[in-house]
Amino acid sequence: MLITTSDELREFCNRVSGHPFVAVDTEFVRERTYWPKLCLIQVAVEGHAAAIDALADNIDLQPLYDLMLDESVLKVFHSPGQDLSVFHTVMKDVPRPIFDTQTAAMVCGFGEQPAYASLVRSILGEQVDKASQMTDWSRRPLTERQINYALSDVTHLVKIYEILRDRVDNAGRKEWVEQEISTLTDPSSYVPEPDDQWRRVRIRRPTSKALAVLREVARWRENAAQERDRPRAWILKDDSLAEIAATQPRNIDQLERVRGISMRFAEGSDGRAVLAAIKRAVESPESEWPEIPKRNGRAEPSDTLVALLQALLKIRSDEHEVATGMVANRRELEQIAVDDDADVRALKGWRREVFGSDALKLKHGKLAITSNGIGAIAVDVNGI
Repeated sequence: MLITTSDELREFCNRVSGHPFVAVDTEFVRERTYWPKLCLIQVAVEGHAAAIDALADNIDLQPLYDLMLDESVLKVFHSPGQDLSVFHTVMKDVPRPIFDTQTAAMVCGFGEQPAYASLVRSILGEQVDKASQMTDWSRRPLTERQINYALSDVTHLVKIYEILRDRVDNAGRKEWVEQEISTLTDPSSYVPEPDDQWRRVRIRRPTSKALAVLREVARWRENAAQERDRPRAWILKDDSLAEIAATQPRNIDQLERVRGISMRFAEGSDGRAVLAAIKRAVESPESEWPEIPKRNGRAEPSDTLVALLQALLKIRSDEHEVATGMVANRRELEQIAVDDDADVRALKGWRREVFGSDALKLKHGKLAITSNGIGAIAVDVNGI
């Protein structure tokens, strides 16, 4: 079913709003824009699914937005980060409550960040037609094959959700999933802050002054990208931004020498804006310049200790049938290696029970990794 009118959408939303959950997916494009352009929304309940054409003439999407914010209806997504960002762009809020089948799969032993197609194959024993995966969803009319492909993203999701929901409940891991999902439903997570965008760009051997320039020029670029609705790189590439921060050009000639900067850019309004941003940064009080980041402010972690922690992480994750990436990543292991009180996920909540407490025991020689003749195991030192 393809919905292209406001009346059809209103009728559909009224019909599905009585269900306890709906499966949701979106198709969008953003290759040429800063803000994602919503093209299609797929919604399914048991036995019924529809693709809603967000680009149809004069269609009013408000009934869909109301459904997305209806607290009595659970919205089921697979890896919803980008979908929620798209919804935030068009309705200035995010759907809630939600369930993420990727998170649920990771805590149920389906591996690291399992793709939707792999879950359809492993759980339902079916194959997803990927022929339309790279399609341009902004082009009209949509073909029947495109619509069927889009709908398959939610029809299978209905069944996958019911199976994973039961597995999560039976394993007593509902709280684990809810903790992960809670961070996804904060609308502020989807509001890009121009003042923070400089942290996205890496420069070699930074100084406080260089970071101040980077921060000011990155702020200008972010504001320009948002106002013009163009990708950041179309305004100014990261490599150019990093070189500007390092060399701090003071005039048009110096700016034009920066890699990736054309004379047209340097001599135009954008060049003048960049030079003004550099001037603001270098003339600002040094006390306001960013501090040079330090690696945890502590000694370098021992590679050997980190390797042992990685081995323990794999052992404990396998025992609990949870993806290692759900528990900790290498950066967090490095922080644990140098700080017993590191502010990392692995030392909090259920992760501490699964891995964190034992990680500290291993670090302090109270736990050992050995072999049982079949594989690696962790044992209490007192029991050896």
